[in-house]
Amino acid sequence: MEALRIILTQSSANYKKEETVLNKMTYPLPPFSTIIGAIHSACAYRSYHPMDISIQGKYESMHKEPYTDYCFLNSIMDDRGILVKMKNENLLSTAFDKVAKAKKPQGNSFKKGITIEVINEKLLEEYRGLKNLSEKIAQFKTNRVGKALLLIKKRKNTLVDKKKRCEKNSLAFNVIAKRETQIKELEKMIKERLKDYEKEEYKIPYSKFASLTTSLKYYEILNNVELIIHVKSDKNTLMDIKENIYNLKSIGRSEDFVDVKEACFVELVDEVEDGITSEYSAYMDYDLIKNDSIYLKLGDKITANGTKYYLNKNYTIEDNKRVFEKKKVVYISEYGAEEGSDNLYFDVNGEKSYIVNFN
Repeated sequence: MEALRIILTQSSANYKKEETVLNKMTYPLPPFSTIIGAIHSACAYRSYHPMDISIQGKYESMHKEPYTDYCFLNSIMDDRGILVKMKNENLLSTAFDKVAKAKKPQGNSFKKGITIEVINEKLLEEYRGLKNLSEKIAQFKTNRVGKALLLIKKRKNTLVDKKKRCEKNSLAFNVIAKRETQIKELEKMIKERLKDYEKEEYKIPYSKFASLTTSLKYYEILNNVELIIHVKSDKNTLMDIKENIYNLKSIGRSEDFVDVKEACFVELVDEVEDGITSEYSAYMDYDLIKNDSIYLKLGDKITANGTKYYLNKNYTIEDNKRVFEKKKVVYISEYGAEEGSDNLYFDVNGEKSYIVNFN
């Protein structure tokens, strides 16, 4: 069987476990979906090209790297957190300007200037102006608009009573009905003008402000990573990958750059004379471990054990959501194999030999 072997290195990498929230833990090797997605991006594919992947590799060490996590609150709080103005109010991102910061957990006030650290005086005055405008609009609704609408309501009730005393379609009835329509249009106009004013002058400008809190969290970072990736697919896809593999810039985070050392076609075999022991860790199909096709190189063919993962591979769209195909694998080290099977092969082309398990 022909496959494409890719060897690459990374000085650092984080292959984030999607279930981790507080601190971004990493898989020891990138999941299948991460590699497949990176390859599709390098080849500029816009649709899925079926492929099976074998992933093995090693890293020198691991450390934790701090980062600042931004958490936006559901509403703007005047007495806590950090007041910011968004560059785009429709996106919660780090594209914002800090306005002021509360100095205490509670009891502060950005509007009144109580125990806050002012970062941008101009934006803070804009925020305070909007808060004052909100109060004026509320007072105007109560004192002016509310009273006017109450009078309109009473007038409508009076007209309804008068209509009841008139013969339907009579001249008096039609005059009252016309006046009732005019009153309703006036009521609608007052409400719409107030709504439009409030939206344009207050709600839209105010929506650009937000409250956020920050916390110190950590990435798990793998150092000096080496990956050996085997790809099985149709001939045209493999040729595309080989020609475009140097477009692959990163795997994991955008800053986890890659250095592609090799990309070549190799012929895989399912038998070797004395078996092969691997110097790399790998994701191996759970059934291969269960059936003793893979064994530890320590001792006399001791059954291999490791960490079990359910890793994403490819996905389909169902109800506008990604539904991933999961692969049940075991992450193992210091293992060997003597005979191949449906998805277990050997790559003996070159200075090193590899045990290849496609998923």
